[in-house]
Amino acid sequence: MSEEQFVCVGCGVKVQADNPDELGYAPQSALQKETIICQRCFRLKHYNEVQDVSLTDDDFLKILNEIGQSDALIVKIVDIFDFNGSWLPGLHRFVGSNKILLVGNKVDLLPKSVKTNKLINWMKQESKQLGLKPEEVYLASAAKGYSINEIAAAIDHYREGKDVYVVGCTNVGKSTFINRILKEVTGEGDVITTSHFPGTTLDIIEIPLSDGKALVDTPGIINHHQMAHYVDKRDLKVITPKKEIKPKVYQLNEEQTLFFGGLARFDYIAGGRRSFVCHFSNELTIHRTKTEKADELYENHAGEMLTPPRIEQMESFPELVKHEFTIKDPKTDIVFSGLGWITVNEGGAKVAAYVPKGVHAMIRKSLI
Repeated sequence: MSEEQFVCVGCGVKVQADNPDELGYAPQSALQKETIICQRCFRLKHYNEVQDVSLTDDDFLKILNEIGQSDALIVKIVDIFDFNGSWLPGLHRFVGSNKILLVGNKVDLLPKSVKTNKLINWMKQESKQLGLKPEEVYLASAAKGYSINEIAAAIDHYREGKDVYVVGCTNVGKSTFINRILKEVTGEGDVITTSHFPGTTLDIIEIPLSDGKALVDTPGIINHHQMAHYVDKRDLKVITPKKEIKPKVYQLNEEQTLFFGGLARFDYIAGGRRSFVCHFSNELTIHRTKTEKADELYENHAGEMLTPPRIEQMESFPELVKHEFTIKDPKTDIVFSGLGWITVNEGGAKVAAYVPKGVHAMIRKSLI
């Protein structure tokens, strides 16, 4: 059989049998069949399941240009637990006159005390500051199916008979979201995928809608400043919450330090004794010490007592970079991108956040 025919009939990607994690993978047995379909399309067709792939920045720019030139509705998914880390910077420059719906996924991870309306208003304000004006903002839990009917109805209303593009970073739950929407919209209908970019491996998947238009799944974009890139795959489950996070409150005196595993550090510099509310995955160990001992503690115990990272990663693990902040306003969050945040309830504190070189640390108006 000539190499020419090893192309997936579903999405047009070149088929390969070597690496299950790469694009176009199909098991050896599938290559014997008359029509060849990659595993990703097979799963979509038979189980209504979309699988994530990741792309380079250049690939992403090509997709953005394509979206900007088409007349479509854009659905942007962010991870509400990592709002800033999962934001796609620059999207607003490409959307043209296309309407956008913004969906904050994983709302089930936030403490139950969070008021939904307040959170939606917060997302609207943040989006505006980041240059995006969505038509509507929704909170969802793709994993639990929360708000999916409502969002499916909104997509149908706002698309006005046009195609729909779904965009988001890796790890925001975009595939789970699309899978939920598909089950909602198609029941269990047979989903055939087609590639939007003939001859490229930009693996965009088009899922036909009843009126001949399509729901287009774009691959997950890698945001380089996300903490997940610095963690061993086995430790992702430690930093990525799977269930509702339980805030931990620390009463700190000046010159005390908190370590979040060995991935981040928080110094309380000045402002009198006060409490700090930590919102991180329940699995992540928080360690308190005096600031004067912090460097030595990290030197001696990072990778062992302070994990993740693992000891074998310490050689290549980037140094922690210090970011100093003066907290003027009450109800302010200090955000460790992709890891969590600390809420400071009163103003007048001086603090420092340390994150691996390349990861973002910032302050924002309190989310909760």
